[in-house]
Amino acid sequence: MSEPALTKEPSAARPLRIALLGYRSNPYSGGQGVYLTYLAQALVDAGHDVSIISGEPYPALTDDRVRLIRLPGLNLFAAENHLTALRPKHLKSFTDTFEWLSMATGGFPEPYTFGRRVTAFLARAGEQFDIVHDNQCLSWGTLSLQDGPVPLVTTIHHPITWDRDIALAHAPDWQHRLLIRRWHHFLKMQTRVARRLEHIITVSHRSKQDIRRAFQIDEDRIHVIHNGIDTDTFRPEPSIARNPWQLITTASADQPLKGTQHLIPAFAALCDRFPKLRLLFIGRPKPGGTTEQLIDRYRVRDRIRFVHGVLPVEMCHLYASSAVAVVPSEYEGFGLPAGEAMACGVPLVSTNGGALPEVVGSAGRLVPAADSQALARAIGDLLAADPATRERIGLAGRAHVLEHFSWNRAAQETAAVYQQILDARTPAG
Repeated sequence: MSEPALTKEPSAARPLRIALLGYRSNPYSGGQGVYLTYLAQALVDAGHDVSIISGEPYPALTDDRVRLIRLPGLNLFAAENHLTALRPKHLKSFTDTFEWLSMATGGFPEPYTFGRRVTAFLARAGEQFDIVHDNQCLSWGTLSLQDGPVPLVTTIHHPITWDRDIALAHAPDWQHRLLIRRWHHFLKMQTRVARRLEHIITVSHRSKQDIRRAFQIDEDRIHVIHNGIDTDTFRPEPSIARNPWQLITTASADQPLKGTQHLIPAFAALCDRFPKLRLLFIGRPKPGGTTEQLIDRYRVRDRIRFVHGVLPVEMCHLYASSAVAVVPSEYEGFGLPAGEAMACGVPLVSTNGGALPEVVGSAGRLVPAADSQALARAIGDLLAADPATRERIGLAGRAHVLEHFSWNRAAQETAAVYQQILDARTPAG
């Protein structure tokens, strides 16, 4: 089956000098680092000049045309003990001291502290950019850029209020609920900032609806631009034999939002029907956390293998060796793992949480979110199907992604939004 070529159309407007901001840009965990990396590369392909200004962890850039400007913070998540990570020199900085105190008391300070650092940097850098594009920092500092000489546009992937509310719904007791509320205290800032933003990009129509409701924003301020999928890296690997009894999933294992609490019971039920069944889990559970407790409760520890920190090309090989991919999320603002699995030609079972129906379309099996029995039935049906049927479903998924999710298209649509903003600032005549 031949695949349509994805052409790189030149930008219709003049080349722009773009600053992409990321308060943390982990390339292997979560979608924000993926978004920055691929959007930046596609924008330079379209002829623009792009700098990523990022806090730690930094993106893994492979295109030397994209400049990386590092804004180091305390990087407390990487410290062996964040309580002992403070140094005397940090006490000279309000931003450093605040970051440490907030983290030490159960908060998440990085959006706020990165906002302070990037505002100071851009004040020193002068007007070397035509537009600043914030990637969901939503801080007081980044909001202040909106009143400056360089226009601001902000991507909101989805409202983190969903993460908080789902975590609260699954909290076992009041102590955990207290910790969850403390961790998400930054949402008060983000909600107030979002309401004042003039230009917002989001990655799905479902996210647009949820942003409008959560932050009480007029929908005409929100542009929908779907993410792309790296179909050059995530592709079928016919030379790798599929294990007909291997499932694969990609998730942050202990986040209730990602639905592992529904996948483990479904997998355990399937093991009774398919004794050779195994689960390959791309992610890392917290020692003694909810996922490990579920694994022990359902006695499936010897049937699950966890891998983490794998490069995209290695992830592609893991998909190629699997019979069925599963996305069990309760909510996704887009759903990169679903798109990547389909791009690899793996038949997919996904929930209908959030924007997943937009990504999957009719090219995969959709089941209700938070329903272990429905998940097990759909996976079981695919496992019981003949290999030719699974192959046909996988190829349909690949074709669907090629048709709908291109980073080049995303970059062109994003640059068009930039140009609209700049044109609106240009005096008539």
